[in-house]
Amino acid sequence: MQIIQGKIDCKPEETGYDSSRIDALNRKWEDLIDRKIIHGASYCISHKGKVIANGALGRNNALNMDTPMQPDTVFGVASITKLFTATAIMQLIEDGHIRLNTYVGEILPAFAEKPFDGITMWHLLTHTSGLYPDGGCFPEVAPKNAWALIEDAAKRLDKKDDFDWVKEGISGGLRVPTGTQWQYASFGFVVLGEVIRKVSGQDPHDYIEEHVVRPLKMKDSGFWHTPETAMRSFIKSEDHKKYFDKIISGEIIGREDDGSIWAKIPNTGGGIHSTAYDLVRFGNAFVNNGRLDGARILGRKSVEKMSTVQFRNVPDYCWGANEPDRLYGIGFDMRQGLSYSYSEGTIMHEGAGASSLDIDPKEQLVAAWFVPWDEGANGWSAEPLYNIQNVIWSGLI
Repeated sequence: MQIIQGKIDCKPEETGYDSSRIDALNRKWEDLIDRKIIHGASYCISHKGKVIANGALGRNNALNMDTPMQPDTVFGVASITKLFTATAIMQLIEDGHIRLNTYVGEILPAFAEKPFDGITMWHLLTHTSGLYPDGGCFPEVAPKNAWALIEDAAKRLDKKDDFDWVKEGISGGLRVPTGTQWQYASFGFVVLGEVIRKVSGQDPHDYIEEHVVRPLKMKDSGFWHTPETAMRSFIKSEDHKKYFDKIISGEIIGREDDGSIWAKIPNTGGGIHSTAYDLVRFGNAFVNNGRLDGARILGRKSVEKMSTVQFRNVPDYCWGANEPDRLYGIGFDMRQGLSYSYSEGTIMHEGAGASSLDIDPKEQLVAAWFVPWDEGANGWSAEPLYNIQNVIWSGLI
């Protein structure tokens, strides 16, 4: 199987990494592709600030077209977006506008009412707000999800200008009391996008691009596609291809406002596209205490806060888990256990579909990879995520 190599800064051995483990990694990618667990893989690994591996293999589409995955294939990072949103919130904290313990209701009136009036920025950032979590977290029947509640309410209105989508999105109430469980609630990060809008006075997508993406020179990353990024994007479906074709031809502009209520709702829970190489740049900013190549996105103390476990003995029962002590930072997952070989204190996040960004400050190792599910994954598979992480970390000498 052809392995397409991207740009690297040096050979792995120059940083104390065993290059034979890159060969092992490529063999594992080939195995996963052959078994139709993934369509392909695009990956980048940095050690001690130097990119030591950057490659791709397999297909860059789910349509069986004969076009190869590339090291610079652009993909939707899904929930890895939450790390950018959390970074933006920490910037606003650093500038003195809000605090982690600021009640959301001080910014958004819908949260000033019971039972939401005890929810702080910290609760949203750590998934402990008590808001109903993402679909599939629990088997029991729940109220309609936030998006369905918003859509139902919008149908009853003649005018959309004054529509309070935040109020409608939380109208299902709380699933559990605030602070009592870790429940993965993407809608909480959408709400944080609205906080960014109200506090900064900027569109939250523009704020994140201006204050996080562009300073780090993440040239292939953002919320809106250009014709150039559309041409290099992974294609998930025929409809997806038609959408990209329209952007490439200029028929539509990626950020057009269609006038619907959805155009007013921040995509700060999962809307960024990027490349593995760009994600590694973001990760290295955290290895370097908020700085990279002369750019500053955060101060050292904010990075330390984000990468510190925020609570103890808060249980996690999502997706069949029975974890009595969920480990989580500010926006970052910090889980430990038998599945992982990275250092204690590693910060990471997965993106549905799937992708992963893992940042090990102790080893100064950052890895990002994109592995779109194929039919053999049945919607999700641990192998292209956790098994791959173990292969990558095995190269440390």
